[in-house]
Amino acid sequence: MSEDLLFEVADGVATITINRPDKRNSFTDEMVRQWVGWLEECRTREDVRVIVFTGSDTAFSAGGDMGGMKGKAERTPLEARAGIVANTQSLARCVETIEKPVIAAINGVAVGGGLDIALMCDVRLATASARMAETYAKMGLVPGVGGAWFLPRIVGQSVALDMFWTARWVGAEEALSLGLVNHVYPDESFREEVAAYARRIAEAAPLSVHFIKQLVRQSLDVDLRTHLDALASHIALVRTSSDHKEAVAAFKEKRKPNFNGN
Repeated sequence: MSEDLLFEVADGVATITINRPDKRNSFTDEMVRQWVGWLEECRTREDVRVIVFTGSDTAFSAGGDMGGMKGKAERTPLEARAGIVANTQSLARCVETIEKPVIAAINGVAVGGGLDIALMCDVRLATASARMAETYAKMGLVPGVGGAWFLPRIVGQSVALDMFWTARWVGAEEALSLGLVNHVYPDESFREEVAAYARRIAEAAPLSVHFIKQLVRQSLDVDLRTHLDALASHIALVRTSSDHKEAVAAFKEKRKPNFNGN
């Protein structure tokens, strides 16, 4: 198995690391297929409650590997479209259906498709030295990993267009002010801060975490009455769950709850 993409599970957190520091952690179609395979594994593993995407060394990801672009440029439009749908876009489609929290730990430069991968996550954490840019317009391309769908929903349409059209760099602090990232941590303690953040979510009641993610995502596409109807059903389920009973017992006994996801 290639070492270009690493996978490990600890303390309820699965971490997928892009490991091509000599290529600024750019990714290939083969890596995307492996990535999707591990996400499918995480979907059903009971010991995985949170998923983290990150990069090795000082880059999150520079996007698709430009070294493989020459052959792709020689494809017909129909061949190119089929390739994008089958490979690059498969990751966005897979992440969209994952019910567990997915966190992007942006440990450095995130460019183009690399930034788009961070955008498809539920939460983004950045190191203080991180820099982000959507550089498609400089390359005569358009966002192929869903960036034009994700970015305006996170920062608004005008900010998204500004970033796409100018291809300008956005530092960590500006990204925080724009809502592009949720938290910024010092470089020297970034890995530890990310691990602590992910563990905090992993220690919460899995059913609650799952239903909250579902309700928040669906709320963007439904009216209030539909949302409240779904909410009523979810409340009925969680109130009768063993995790809720465990939470009440732990509160009364002044101890930390031990949730099992039931």
